[in-house]
Amino acid sequence: MFSGIIQSIGKISSFDGNLLVVEAYEIANKNDISESISVNGACLTIVDKSSTTFSVNVVEETLKRTNLGKLSVGSNVNLESALRVGDKIGGHNVQGHVDCTTTIKKITKVDNSWIVDFHKPEDFSHYLIEKGFITIDGASLTITNDIEEYFSIAVIPFTWSHTIFSGYEVGSVVNLEVDMTAKYIEKIINKSRKVEKAS
Repeated sequence: MFSGIIQSIGKISSFDGNLLVVEAYEIANKNDISESISVNGACLTIVDKSSTTFSVNVVEETLKRTNLGKLSVGSNVNLESALRVGDKIGGHNVQGHVDCTTTIKKITKVDNSWIVDFHKPEDFSHYLIEKGFITIDGASLTITNDIEEYFSIAVIPFTWSHTIFSGYEVGSVVNLEVDMTAKYIEKIINKSRKVEKAS
């Protein structure tokens, strides 16, 4: 479990399509082998480490569902260690189970902040609501606009400079995880409707 508060930006030092090695001194020293780590919002397991890097395996399902397959040597990634008992949850409950990817439609600078518009993924659009939670590349954010074909977030200067967001461009592919609470509510409602129809 994660909170969506990015702790560090890592850099890919090697990736053979299976083993992903990330250079991130702080994260490598803070975490041990077998612990979970969020890489661009995907929950992975540390399988090896050095004083400056950590390694994770990336399976085919993860490559299909996330943007990790598009990474290359030198790419930057958002990182967050798994929550421990007693840790503050500054964002929202994030599982690290990426639902899908989408692309950036538009980036607008407004005073000292940025408005980023994302194309709305059709299969998950019903989970997106204005003022609701969304996880983008592992970062917990609030949806500011929910338009028919796209949704928007507002990014403050601190988040912009302390995440990979500062490297975003129109067309960039990002990972999305919708709020799990919405999924639970949907399942409960659907099950209740089935029971009503059966009776």
